[in-house]
Amino acid sequence: MNVEFVHQPVMAHEIVQIFATVPGGWVLDATLGGAGHATLLLEHHQHLRVLGLDRDGDALSIARQRLQVFGDRAATAHLRFDHLEQAMEALSIDSLSGALFDLGVSSPQLDRAERGFSYRLTAPLDMRMDRREEWSAADLVNGYDERSLAQVLRRHGDERFATRIARAIVAARPIENTSQLAEVVVTAIPAAARRTGGHPAKRTFQAIRIEVNQELDVLPTALEQAIRRTAVGGRVAALSYHSGEDRIVKQVMRAAETGGCTCPPELPCVCDAVQIVRVVRRVPKTPSADEQTANPRARSARLRVVERIEPARRGEAAPTTRSGR
Repeated sequence: MNVEFVHQPVMAHEIVQIFATVPGGWVLDATLGGAGHATLLLEHHQHLRVLGLDRDGDALSIARQRLQVFGDRAATAHLRFDHLEQAMEALSIDSLSGALFDLGVSSPQLDRAERGFSYRLTAPLDMRMDRREEWSAADLVNGYDERSLAQVLRRHGDERFATRIARAIVAARPIENTSQLAEVVVTAIPAAARRTGGHPAKRTFQAIRIEVNQELDVLPTALEQAIRRTAVGGRVAALSYHSGEDRIVKQVMRAAETGGCTCPPELPCVCDAVQIVRVVRRVPKTPSADEQTANPRARSARLRVVERIEPARRGEAAPTTRSGR
């Protein structure tokens, strides 16, 4: 086992509780990583099995070793999470008891310099979660025009200095490694703005990583598939770490709750929209103060959960939540 691949699962206690009373069967861990959440679910819930997906071959190798102890209660696949139905079909799984999406980048990916995710470590511009892919951060940084770069930084990083940074990147080409990129970004940001909000290159690196891996492009499809394939009483949970991810999670879950209803909220629904989930918690849950202190990377986490219900037309009484849930 690679002892360097250590990742502390975020909101572990909450995740274990969420899946405590779902029907027996397979829970999809759509972002398996080092199998932290998967291991906890299997240890605490004997009625569950876990199907783990991951794009990162290194993570998957470690996860498979850690899950061997659970025998046929655990299965894995080297797939992006929008291919979850392919993995289910390979195992003849008709429906899921639940699904977990722990989004973003893991601690081992950030901490291993050669992966190129970190602005603090010198490495080639890579940032590919799946190293079988040809497209890398180097192609984006040295290939996108100024306007396209600025759009990426704004859309995926909420970067207010996107235009300045994009212009500086284009002027500094060719950029060959992470340290050079970080230095270009820092220099492009006004001195006063560099003193607050953490490392000045954080948003740029986040935005480039998301673009390289098409993270937000494939997320809606994956969430919709997971919700559709989850059995009644099962739950779908998503941990997001920045506004773009959380916005998509909220929109997909809201669409499943409303059935796409466009009727004015103060009037009865007349568009025959069908509700298939109930939102378990209207306001997203955040890590406890103790967890945020112990694991600073958990500070931005937002947890949203829905529960699958029998399809019901909007306005009809939905089944009552079971006691203790």
